[in-house]
Formats: sequence, C-alpha cells, structure tokens
Amino acid sequence: MSTLITGGTGFIAAEIVRILVGHGETDITIFDINDSTHRLDDVADKVRIVRGDVGDMSHVLTAVRDCSPSVIYHLAGMLSVSCEEDPHSSIRVNAMGTYHVLEAARLFDVNRVIFSSSIGTYGSGISGDSIDDLTLQRPILLYGACKLFGENLGQFYRRKYGVDFRGLRYPPVVGPGVKSPGVTQYVSWAIEESGKGNPFSIWVRPETRVPLLYFKDVARATVELASASPENIETINYLLAGPMPSAGELVEMVTKKLPEARIDFDVDEERQALLEHAVRPIDDRFARKEWGWQATYGLEEMVDDFLLEVQEHPQRYQ
Repeated sequence: MSTLITGGTGFIAAEIVRILVGHGETDITIFDINDSTHRLDDVADKVRIVRGDVGDMSHVLTAVRDCSPSVIYHLAGMLSVSCEEDPHSSIRVNAMGTYHVLEAARLFDVNRVIFSSSIGTYGSGISGDSIDDLTLQRPILLYGACKLFGENLGQFYRRKYGVDFRGLRYPPVVGPGVKSPGVTQYVSWAIEESGKGNPFSIWVRPETRVPLLYFKDVARATVELASASPENIETINYLLAGPMPSAGELVEMVTKKLPEARIDFDVDEERQALLEHAVRPIDDRFARKEWGWQATYGLEEMVDDFLLEVQEHPQRYQ
C-alpha cells in the first residue's frame, strides 16, 4: 500500500511514519514545504521526501499523481497564532490546502483521506460542562474556522464523490521540540525546559485545567482511524480525549521526576481568560465505540516518556 503524508516532517507525522514502518509499510511519501529530516532521523532512509506547498494546487496534484497513494494523511497546516497574524496565508494553506488534497484524491482515485482537525472548531455558544462530537461548533479563531471548513468539505467529498474521508479533532498535543507558540504550549515547554535544566514560568493559574494528548497517542490514533473498517465509521469526524491535569498537578509531576526543576507561575490574564472561555472536558465516546480508541498515556506516563525522548533522541527535537 502506498501512503502520502502532507506536513510529513512534523513531529506527529514523523511518529506516524515510525508506526507505519513498524507495520511493514515500504511505500511512504512525505510531502512538506520543509524538507528537513531531523525528526525522521531513524526512518528518513525509508521514505521518499517531496518538497511542496499544499497551498499550491499544482504541487499537490503532481505529488498525488506521482505517488498514487491508497491513503493520504493530511497533516499540513499553519497553527493558530500564525493564522491570526497572517489570515491570507492561513486561508490559502489551511482551507485551500485541504481543498487541493481532496480534489487530488478525487481526480486520482485515492481511496482514503485522514484529516487532522482540532478542538479549535469549538468556541462560543457551548452549553454543558463538556464537549462531544454533537456539540455546536462555532470557532472563535480563524484556525478553527479553517479546520471546520475542512471537516465540512471532507464530508461533502465523501457524500458527493465517495472519497473515504475521516477526521480527528486533536486536543492540545504534548510533545518535545515544538516551537510554535500557543496558549496551551506551557505544558510541553514546562516539561522540556525542566529536562534541559532551565527555569520556566507558566502563564496560567495553578488550578487551570486543559485537556491533553501525548503526541505518540495522537499518531497511533491517526493510524488506527485510517485502518478502521469502513462499516464502523459513522461519526466521520472524531474528538480524542486524554488526561486533563491542572497546571499545578503538572508542576507536581515534573518536580516529582526532576526535583531540581524550577517552575513558577506568572499569569497572563489574556491567555487565562481565553482558556477559561473555550476549554471544556472532552467526551470521546464515539471514537471509543466506533473504532476502539483508547488513550494510553496518562500524565505520569506522558512526562516519563517525554523526558526519555529528549534524553535519548535530542537530535530530533532541536
């Protein structure tokens, strides 16, 4: 089976490659505007890398035509802060890029497209104490609006053209080596900076809770969704849930593992207010029921493996 991964040099995609290689797949093409292979160090020689921009339809069409994949993992995109700073590029990459991938899938008879969406598709008008796959999606940020467009466009291509489109709404993803800023990024940076022996200040209050998922769980879920039997796929776009620790519990866990860690709190009221407004616990019952999803990394397992990753593979996360 041939596989194409857009955004393929990113840290989630690199872990997907490791899973696929471990499953014995030998025909994997990485498509990315960044052709750096440092995250792929141990599997770089097992993939073909094509440099291209998902915002350019000709790049996508050429890659899909040449690769002739059975499945496309569409992970390419700009993150929320960059989207707010450059709306034009955000729409070109995140909205039109998804259209380009789906249209290429239609034209070249790609069987399956797996789309990386986000809980950023939720925002205002949320009722209840949690969100699930039936909760009203009314995003506040442009990033979420583009992801919601991608979900709806994918469902159109599924209904109209028979493309087996499936999506995952990732919660905040925890993992090493992430440079892009974000309101929940304090979780990854608190662990990573402590592992490097550096002090770190968390910009939310100790009692603030955020739903999280470790990057290895995210990658595994993405591959599992792609492998699920079509007759089990009813909801199409799925939330994923993992642990939801408070910032104070995060600090306690990191200092348990690294007693010398120096983490304090310096609250940014704007980011605090954004989290309080938008963040809810996640109910992922549809993913669990329809294709057997279950997170494996709790907070302690997440911190343990994170610290081990940066210790054993520092070259991947520079």
